[in-house]
Amino acid sequence: MSSDESSNAAAASERRDAVREKAQLVQAQQSRARRIRGASIGLAVIALVAVVAIVVTWTISSAASKPVLSPDNVNDDGFVVTGVTGVGIATEDPDTSGDPAAATPTAEPTPTPTPTSSPAETPDVEIRVYVDYLSTGSRDFQLANVQQLSKWVSEDAATLSYYPVAMLTSKSNGTKYSLRAASAAACVATHSPEYFFAYNNTLLTQQPDIDSDGYTDAELADMAIASGAEGAKVVRACIEDQDFASWAKTATERALDGLPGTDGIALTGTPMVLVNGQPYVGALDDPKEFAQFVLTVASDAYYEQTPTSTPTPTPTPTP
Repeated sequence: MSSDESSNAAAASERRDAVREKAQLVQAQQSRARRIRGASIGLAVIALVAVVAIVVTWTISSAASKPVLSPDNVNDDGFVVTGVTGVGIATEDPDTSGDPAAATPTAEPTPTPTPTSSPAETPDVEIRVYVDYLSTGSRDFQLANVQQLSKWVSEDAATLSYYPVAMLTSKSNGTKYSLRAASAAACVATHSPEYFFAYNNTLLTQQPDIDSDGYTDAELADMAIASGAEGAKVVRACIEDQDFASWAKTATERALDGLPGTDGIALTGTPMVLVNGQPYVGALDDPKEFAQFVLTVASDAYYEQTPTSTPTPTPTPTP
């Protein structure tokens, strides 16, 4: 073999070795780049998981540290009406010659057990009304009876309490209106109790349609202030922060388990109206029928508390 052939073969071998070495170098660089990218992605995922864990932990700890607030002026999850300020009381028969739909229900006579009983002898008449502010039945009862309820309270003829519950929370397109409205009512009862009845009446008579979004928290606060609630800033903050939403939820659950002061009665729907612990099952939109029921219950209570007189023995003449 000539020297030229030997040198050509050596040169070709060197070129192959150089190409192989360069390919190995490129492959090593690519492998190293892949490892770096993989490590970077792994670190990013770990960082993201850590951030999510921190946020979740902070949220849970914040929720756990936030106290569950309970409203003031509450009695067995209900609010006693202490005044009817802001709600008109009908003292005369309405003029029904015009539009019947515009007529205001006539206030019924004050329920008194018997014409001969004195106020001191009359037993207390306790009226309890469980309402959901999205319940059409609750609205109908309020519209029909607000005048006579106002009259009875103003004349100290009856004790009236409202119990806001949230049974229709799922009927407001996810806004939980029933729950938020019950919380708002508790805010007014806590911070401006003398205007609770007026605000309660506004929430019921200006009730939004079921399966609608209902009012926003800001609108609920506006309605409370328009009803006369004092301490506007405090009331607004309470309503917009939903301070008593958790309380309203647990109060509803308690009512579904059983109502205090009754013989095993539990809340099954709204409104539920109790007079001295006895449920009213008459027409919700008939104030006369409800007034008669109140009168009957009060009369029964009066006679139950009146002791039976014992005849005085007649002296026997001495023989």
